[in-house]
Amino acid sequence: MKTFLHLFVVVFALSLGLPSAAQEAGTDTVPAASVTPTLEDILRRQEGLKVDDSARAELTGQEVDPSAASESPLGTLGGASDSDLWRALRFDEGDITTQSRSPAAGVLVQDSGMAWLQFRQGPLIQYGGYLLLGTIALLAVFFLIRGRIRIDGPITGQKILRFTNWERFGHWMLAGSFIVLGITGLISLMGRKFLIPAFGHEAFSTIAIASKWVHNNISWAFMIALVMIFVMWVVHNLPDRTDLNWILKGGGIFSKGHPPAKKFNAGQKLIFWSVIVFGVSISVSGLSLLFPFEINLFAPTFAKLNALGVPGWFGMAPLPTDLAPHQEMQLSQLWHAIVSFGLMAIILAHIYIGSIGMEGAFDAMGDGEVEVAWAKEHHSIWADEVLSEKAQGKESATPAE
Repeated sequence: MKTFLHLFVVVFALSLGLPSAAQEAGTDTVPAASVTPTLEDILRRQEGLKVDDSARAELTGQEVDPSAASESPLGTLGGASDSDLWRALRFDEGDITTQSRSPAAGVLVQDSGMAWLQFRQGPLIQYGGYLLLGTIALLAVFFLIRGRIRIDGPITGQKILRFTNWERFGHWMLAGSFIVLGITGLISLMGRKFLIPAFGHEAFSTIAIASKWVHNNISWAFMIALVMIFVMWVVHNLPDRTDLNWILKGGGIFSKGHPPAKKFNAGQKLIFWSVIVFGVSISVSGLSLLFPFEINLFAPTFAKLNALGVPGWFGMAPLPTDLAPHQEMQLSQLWHAIVSFGLMAIILAHIYIGSIGMEGAFDAMGDGEVEVAWAKEHHSIWADEVLSEKAQGKESATPAE
C-alpha cells in the first residue's frame, strides 16, 4: 500500500511539472545563455518545457548597495532596477513588508500558480469528465447486455432484518452528503466553463457562492458519517477465505447462481474500503483547504519521500519542501479533486447495483428488511446464521408442556 501511495504521489508530482533529474541533466532543459530571455526560452515555456532560470534568479538586486546615487540611470531605486525587483518577487527573495501578518502576506508572485491553473482547467476537467461519463456509459451497456439481476427462487414475502435504523441513518447521511458534495464540487470546478455560457456571469456568481457555502458545511456531515460506517461495519468487512471464491466466480453477476457470502461479499468489501480510504483522503485534503495555514500536507509528505529516496527511483530530483501556503492549497485542491473523481466513479457503480441493477437490493437500505430468497442467494452464510438465531429464539420462547 505504501509503495502504491508513493508511486501515486510521484506520478501526481510529475503531472504538475515538478523538475526531474533528467530535465536538470539537460535532456529537456536548455540552460540560459544569458540573463536575458531568448526566443528559444519563450517558445519552450509556451510548450510547457523546463527552462533554466538559475542565472536570472540570482539577479534580484539584493546584493547591490542601496545607497547608490539617486541621479544614476536606475533612479531612486539605487542599484536595483525594476527587473531586479520583479525577479526578487518571483523567486521569493524580495524584502517585503506588509501590515498583514498572515503567513501568505509576503508572497506576491509565485510561478506554480500558472501550472496549477492550466492543469485544473485542462487535464483535470477533461479526464475527470471522461471518467464519469465513461463509467455511466459502461454501466448502461452492461445493463443492456446483462439486464437486471433477478431473484432466482420463489418470492415468499418472508423477510429478515438486514440493517438497523442506526445503520441506515449512517449510510444515508454519508450517501446524501457525498452526492451534494459531488454536485457542488463539480459546479466549483467546471462551472466557469459550462455554466457561465448557459446562464451568464451574474447567475453563475450566485450559484457558485451558494455551492461553496453548502460544500464547506455539508463536508462535516460526510466526515461524521464516514466515522459512523467505519465503526459499525469494519468487523464485517475484514477479508476472509470466502472472498477469493466470490471473486473467482465473479459474484454470480455474469452467470446463474451466486457464491456463498457473509453479511458483506467481496464486492461490497471493495466498495467499503474504497469509501474509507478515498473518503479519508478527501476529508484530510478538504480540511487543509478549510484551514490552509494550520494544516500543510505536501511539504512534510515530500520531505518523507525525499528521505526515503523515492523520487530517485523514477529519475526525479528531490521534491520541493519549501512550499508557500498558496502552493499547499493548489496541490491540496488538485489532490482533493482527483481522488473525488475516482470515488464518484466507484459510487456510480454502487448506486447502479443498489437500484436498477439488482432486484431486491434497495430494500436493504430502504426499510432495512430483505426477502429471504434474496438473502439466501446473495449472502447465504449470513442468511443461514440469522435464520438459525431466529429459530432458536422462537424455540426458547415456546413454553414447556
